[in-house]
Amino acid sequence: MARYKVGYLVGSLATASINRKLARALIKLAPEELEFSEISFKDLPLYSYDYDDNYPPVARAFKAAITASDAILFVTPEYNRSIPGGLKNAIDWASRPYGSNAFTDKPCAVIGTSPGAIGTALAQRDLRGVLTYCNAPQMNAPEAYIQFKDGMITDEGEVTVPSTKEFLRTYMSEFHTFIGRVLSVLPRGGR
Repeated sequence: MARYKVGYLVGSLATASINRKLARALIKLAPEELEFSEISFKDLPLYSYDYDDNYPPVARAFKAAITASDAILFVTPEYNRSIPGGLKNAIDWASRPYGSNAFTDKPCAVIGTSPGAIGTALAQRDLRGVLTYCNAPQMNAPEAYIQFKDGMITDEGEVTVPSTKEFLRTYMSEFHTFIGRVLSVLPRGGR
């Protein structure tokens, strides 16, 4: 099986984020052919087109990390029925200025967890709309709206609920397959 570099973004900046726990679990359950690296966006300033002619070093490094990845995994909470502002800001940095969008033709998957019963469904809907505009192919199935329960995932990323563990393992296996399908028809590095 082909190996791929997957950059992942955790939508919450909180150190103890339950979505960070979910990201750890996904990495542990993923096929060994997927190599993961977190792409942090916590130090990015607020995006403005005033920066377009001279991106700050932190933004250049962030955008370069997106570009260097074969695929991107978004693991996000839901804030006020949408995506966190920091995550949207990061996407703006990576997709601007016009004509230099790092997400073009980049296979993506979206997943998230929250204590609520709808498990980030609205945040994922909004994020998918943004990624569609960014021309990023998205894995649409299986969908994954995870309701977080205490003890479901340990701080080290171990999933304690067997059915959840198997679902997440399947999700990551499907993501691996999806990356291969997308990259078999679209060139790496965009058009």
